[in-house]
This record gives sequence, structure tokens and C-alpha cells, in this order.
Amino acid sequence: MLAHWVRRILQATVYDVAIESPLDAAPRLSARFNNNILLKREDLQPVFSFKLRGAYNRISQLSPAERARGVITASAGNHAQGVAFSGQKLGIDTLIVMPQTTPDIKVSAVKRLGGNVILHGDSFDVAYRYALLRAEQDNRVYIPPYDDELVIAGQGTIAMEMLRQYRNLDYVFVAVGGGGLIAGIAAYLGEVAPHVKVIAVESNESACLKLALDTGERGTLPLVGLFADGVAVAQIGELPFDVVRLPKSDGSGPVVESDVVTCSTDEICAAIKDVFEENRSIVEPAGALAVAGMKKFIEQHGITNKNMAAIVCGANMNFDRLRYISERTELGEGREAIFAVSIPETIGAFLEFCRTLQGRSITEFNYRYNGNALAQVFVGIGLKNGVVERQEINDILTKKSYTVDDLSDDEIAKLHIRHLIGGHAGLSDERLFRFEFPERPNAFLSFLEKLGQDLNISLFHYRNHGAADGRVLVGLQTGTRTPEQLTHILDAIGYPYSDITDNVGYRLFLK
Repeated sequence: MLAHWVRRILQATVYDVAIESPLDAAPRLSARFNNNILLKREDLQPVFSFKLRGAYNRISQLSPAERARGVITASAGNHAQGVAFSGQKLGIDTLIVMPQTTPDIKVSAVKRLGGNVILHGDSFDVAYRYALLRAEQDNRVYIPPYDDELVIAGQGTIAMEMLRQYRNLDYVFVAVGGGGLIAGIAAYLGEVAPHVKVIAVESNESACLKLALDTGERGTLPLVGLFADGVAVAQIGELPFDVVRLPKSDGSGPVVESDVVTCSTDEICAAIKDVFEENRSIVEPAGALAVAGMKKFIEQHGITNKNMAAIVCGANMNFDRLRYISERTELGEGREAIFAVSIPETIGAFLEFCRTLQGRSITEFNYRYNGNALAQVFVGIGLKNGVVERQEINDILTKKSYTVDDLSDDEIAKLHIRHLIGGHAGLSDERLFRFEFPERPNAFLSFLEKLGQDLNISLFHYRNHGAADGRVLVGLQTGTRTPEQLTHILDAIGYPYSDITDNVGYRLFLK
């Protein structure tokens, strides 16, 4: 079976449009992690992503009759640009259905490449269903983003190049969304170089391959985070899932290792900075995901003196996301910790607290007087020794009789609470919710209209970080309503939400 995939990859037509991307040394990462680390630079493709390979390989092999019908796809980003570029190259009419939440930079890029864009729906799933409907109505050929043999073969040419560029690889780390990229790479390496271990890396907010491998079937995630939007897929592709479980040619195991690495938003942000420090390129979150997974894998398994490559798979970054990424990088690198600390509400208490930190740098300090004997402060502290030092600080403060909560891993604290320190409201009927609003005009207006006059908004915090959905913190006074009545009201709004009233940061600083 793998021999079939190798033939398909060798026959791929990608080099009409794609470059053989360099496999660059990463000396800083190599020295830091005591391994020989290489970066496969797919961010340097003409559309700044590997997706061009699969899209062109599929479209270029259409029959003359199929080309005359035109093609259509659904995509919010890189696949859309790959299809548009391929259509322009081959003189084929392309229709791209994109969600209405797609950032203007990506819509403009597709149009610039000659694609005809239709904005439809608030999510990829809605756009996908509409694209299939239009394909049938208009008699167009639908070009899948990953669940297709020719698309997978196009992506597999990356592995062919890597073996030419560096024969002694031990590990290859691959970001996973729908699975087309890892299926093509693993199929080729599993047949030609079965000694190479292929490691799947997913965002912990969209780990659909991990779910499938753990359960043995292609389950669908109930909710997918959109920070790493290039891999934000709820269900692994059917064909990729079959491929990643195939046995290697030497019988040593499946072509993809069963131990999937999952990474947090902070870890991905830190990897974006790592890539920048190596080559001064700014890649998108999905593009840095393999690097984040490689770092985590090395640390978890204590691996040294191996040859490792990570696929830097894309660089279609919205500029307005950089502020958010920079803010989260220090936490992802283990160079900052954030704590909630109770200190005496007396003159000189801040000075004494700083002295207790034994010269460590304070990166953030939020406080507001509230008249009590104890003050709650939200403090960021610079670290030089990661998690170990975090625990040391916790122990030092506790020993000095401070009440301490480590908020470094609390998403609500990092995204919202740190910007809201202003005192307790003291509302007995307030409940706190986290909503996901689509990043489009009138989303807030729609929320308010559907909420109506039934509930009073007592707290609201939103910060744009360049994704298709915005994460919004909302406090609501529920009055005498039962939990069932409240659920009925909020479900009718139609935005995903969760009740986080028990969050420790909210309780300490805002409730």
C-alpha cells in the first residue's frame, strides 16, 4: 500500500508552481535543546504555505472537460490561496467560499490571486456545506483541502525533498489539522525511510487526530479553538486517518507514532518567537505548531543528540495578532509566571513583598484599594528557571504567610482578568460567562438584541487578537431566574458559551 503512495508522490506535478523549500539549520534551538534541529521552510512558498502543493497537484490533473467546468472549494485561508494560485496558473475559473468572519487580509489575498470569493456563513462548516451545494448547482469540481489522494500526494513531496536534503533524519514533526500533510509525509517516509519517526503535533484546542487514535474512530470535537486557525479542524479526514495507521515497510510500527503531542496557545506563541529568532520570519500559529511540539517532545522524553526536523508549514499571519502573541510568549517560554497574592493593606507592604521576591523582576502589578485588611494583587514575575522557579516563588511567598494562587495556566486570568483589576462588585446574583463572538460587524448588537431586557450586564471584556472568533467575558445579574431559565435564554443567543463563575481569578479580584 505504501508503494502506491510513493508512486503517487513521485508523479506529483507540484514543481510547476512550488519551490523546493530549504531545510534550514536552527543553531539557537539546536544549542538550547542539545539536538541537531532543522526547519523545513514551507513558509517560503509563493502563497506562504505548503497548501499550494496539494491544491495544484489535484487541479493540474483534471481532464480538459473538468477544467472547463471550473473548480470550487471552501476555505478560510491557505488552501483557498493555493486553489486560487493554481487556477490562475492553469487558466481555470476558481470559486472560493469563505466564512464571513474571514479576516480581510486573507480575502484580499485570494482575490489578488484571481479567485472569485463568496462570503457565506459564520463558520467553516457552513461555508463548506454551501460550497458543496454550489458545486452541484454550478457543475463545478470540488477541490478538498485534505481528504483526497492527489492532495495528499502533493503534500508528500515535502518528505521526498527532506530525504534528499538531509539523509540522516531521526524525527520529523508535523502539524495536524485535517491530516493531509502528515499523511503524505508519513506515507513516503514509512516506505523509503522507516527509521524516521514521524510525530504528529496538534493544538490542544483542536486535537482531532489524538481523539481518533485514542478511540479508534474518527470522532468529532464538540468545540474547536481558533487561535491556530490553520489546523482548526473538528474531525480528522477519512483518508488521512487510514494512511497514518498503515504499517511501515520494515514492520516496525505505524507510519505515524501513536503518541500525539498537543500544545497550548502559550507554547505556540513561544514557538513563533523561536522561529523569528532563528531566521527573522514571522509565521502563523499553525506554522509554528510543529516547532512547539518538537520542543515539548524533547523535554518530555529527555532526547539528546538526534537529528530532528520540524515543518514550518505557513506564514499567513494577520499583523494585528502580533500584540496578543507577544504578550503570551513569555508565559509559553516559561519566562514569566502570574500570581494572585494577598498582601496586608498597609503602608510599606508592597516594598516588603518586593523584597520577599529576592531581586526577581516584576513584569506586571495590578492592584486597587478596596478598604479591607488584605489587598489582592495580580502580579507577573520574570523567571529564569521555568516551572521549577515558579514553584520556588510559590513556596517562598507561602512561607512568608502570603496567600498565593498560581494563575500561570489559567486562561481566563491571562486573557481577561489581568485587564480588569478594578475592585469587587459585590453582586450576589452575578454569574460570569465566557462567550465566543464571531469577529464580524454587529456581532455585539446581535448579542444584546437576543439577550433582550431580561438580564443586566454587570461586566464585559473583549480584546481583539486577530482570530475569526473573539473571546468575550460577560457578567450577568440573573435575579430570581432558575438555572434552566438562564440556560434557555443563553442558548437562544446562538453563540458558544460556558459558565465560569467559579474561576479563581474572578473570585479573588472581581466578584
